[in-house]
Amino acid sequence: MPTTLPRARLDASARDVLLTLPAIGRLMVTARHLGATHERIGAVESVSFEDGWAVIGGAEHESRIELASVAEIIVDRTSVMKDKAYPRIDLNRADGSYICGIVGFDGIEPFDAAVAPLGIGTAIEAKPDTPPGERIEANETDPGRLPLEDAHAAQAQVVIGFRRPGFQQFWRGTIETVKPAMGFINVMRSDFHLHLKAGAVAEWHRDSVTGEREAFNADGEPLGLTLLRAN
Repeated sequence: MPTTLPRARLDASARDVLLTLPAIGRLMVTARHLGATHERIGAVESVSFEDGWAVIGGAEHESRIELASVAEIIVDRTSVMKDKAYPRIDLNRADGSYICGIVGFDGIEPFDAAVAPLGIGTAIEAKPDTPPGERIEANETDPGRLPLEDAHAAQAQVVIGFRRPGFQQFWRGTIETVKPAMGFINVMRSDFHLHLKAGAVAEWHRDSVTGEREAFNADGEPLGLTLLRAN
């Protein structure tokens, strides 16, 4: 009988799953919506709970996940790049929509050791390949790019946030560079990646009290992406 499965649905609670994160080692917490992908990368130092939310903390992490929003937990060991495994845990809502993913960066052994107490789970089929969508390159006037470039030029302290139902994640620091590449506007730090699809943002709405900007697409839908400058 196998002790692990390539892809499996776990019966464990979200609380028990999230408590394993410090033992996995270096990992990425990633969330995406409507062309915005927000990623924190590093070792999780703490997982605590307050008011029904899991608080994932450490020098390289700042995330909050609402436990009641998690209806399905998938473990996936099928991702291999350059002979290295990148196992992941995906958290989904009751309607099947994606909350966030947790990707192990230290290989399969520490991941499997950390999640072993959660049980083997129920085998599920491989995730179908998603064909690449139409790609456009970001031009200099792309609305998604402009406030990031402005913050970079000013070397302002910023908070780049991502808020979706049942999930919140933040990064704080200065933007070293804004790199358009492969159809995305990218902000890359050792502990944080923002990948913003070119053309995804039509406008930013600015809160008159806090000054925080929130990104919206051409259909008026919020991406979940926010930007707050300290100065």
